[in-house]
Amino acid sequence: MFDGIGFMELLLIGIIGLVVLGPERLPVAVRTVTGWIRAMKRMANSVKEELEQELNIEQLHKDLKEAEGKGLSGLSPELQESIDQLKQAAESVNRPYKMDEDSVSDANKAVDVNKDRNASATEPSDNTDKKIESQAKS
Repeated sequence: MFDGIGFMELLLIGIIGLVVLGPERLPVAVRTVTGWIRAMKRMANSVKEELEQELNIEQLHKDLKEAEGKGLSGLSPELQESIDQLKQAAESVNRPYKMDEDSVSDANKAVDVNKDRNASATEPSDNTDKKIESQAKS
């Protein structure tokens, strides 16, 4: 982090900060500056990751166009690897939807079974009606 700053420079900055801010405000100022540095590092890392992803996507797109031009046969190992990566990505995107469709159909079947059970459980029987009438009379 402090590649160009040596120990003596850091010590001098600390002493000047202590004199200017005082012992009460110096820890708060150090925490604030540290927080800013962390936020800038996080922002720089996220921008770097996004650029790497964009470059990777651009490279895959270029490889795919080249593979289409060759007719998807007799491809170099790099192109074949790019196509395999694209296929895996497509399968991983579709896989959650397939699982959701299966779970929805299973849930619909379970709901239908529960409706049938509840319908038979809520239908009053003759014995239940007689018990209710006898309790109401007493």
